[in-house]
Amino acid sequence: MLVEIFMWWLDLDLATKEWLRENLYAEELPLVVLQGIAEAGGPHPDNPAAALTVADWDFIQTQSEFVD
Repeated sequence: MLVEIFMWWLDLDLATKEWLRENLYAEELPLVVLQGIAEAGGPHPDNPAAALTVADWDFIQTQSEFVD
């Protein structure tokens, strides 16, 4: 089951949020970022479909607030 980004974004640690914002649309994510996403309730790095979608990246770029 795919969990929408808005469901886990608020639980994501600040360092991971900052990395994602600074590296928008990155093709590869560092393990620490993948782990942070999984811990917040997002896609798990062991799942081949765990990559962030274009919609996820669009959310990060346009909807996420920098005041987290």
